[in-house]
Amino acid sequence: MLSILADGLNEYVHAHTSAPDPIFERLREETHADLAMPQMQVGRVEGAFLRMLVMASGAKRVLEIGTFSGYSGLAMAQGLPEDGQLITCDIDPVATAVAQRYFDLAPWGHKISLRLAPAIETLRAAAAAGEHFDFVFIDADKGGYIDYWEAVMPLLPSGGLIVADNTLWSGKVLDPKEDSDRAIVAFNRHVREDSRVEHVLLSVRDGMMLARKR
Repeated sequence: MLSILADGLNEYVHAHTSAPDPIFERLREETHADLAMPQMQVGRVEGAFLRMLVMASGAKRVLEIGTFSGYSGLAMAQGLPEDGQLITCDIDPVATAVAQRYFDLAPWGHKISLRLAPAIETLRAAAAAGEHFDFVFIDADKGGYIDYWEAVMPLLPSGGLIVADNTLWSGKVLDPKEDSDRAIVAFNRHVREDSRVEHVLLSVRDGMMLARKR
């Protein structure tokens, strides 16, 4: 989804955000030239925000649900310490092939491990193995958001962060008509009513729900 800001203001925000490494622009250009639905790619400002959240939180293990072409995974991995690890999940072999190529090119790409399987299966396997994560980013099928939320909650320690993307859904949360609209509305309500977290709904790009486990 695209930013809900007016074009002029959106450009102003870009101009006052730290410029990303050139590899991100190359990835953006290839995504828009070669992949279907390139609007699903995380943008420059959101990528910078995710990287900064990872750095500021001191996270060492990150879980990403929804890889697409790899922009958000690359951004978060860049914010990890040298011994950090990011696991990213997706089921699209075409988009993730692009992502893996850029992971291999980036100097920090060795921190990223791609799991090409339904995310809920990866989450169940992580739970069975006793894995834990400091930071989780959810940006996959909107109808699955609540299931992903519930699956990752036991994998987070107290103080762990969850970020969910597209939580304003181009403003459709105000007048939901499609199943995807209603799914985001239901997810936002679910987070609001979850006493395990404190949270803030941010108007970054297409909306980001930021939650901290109590």
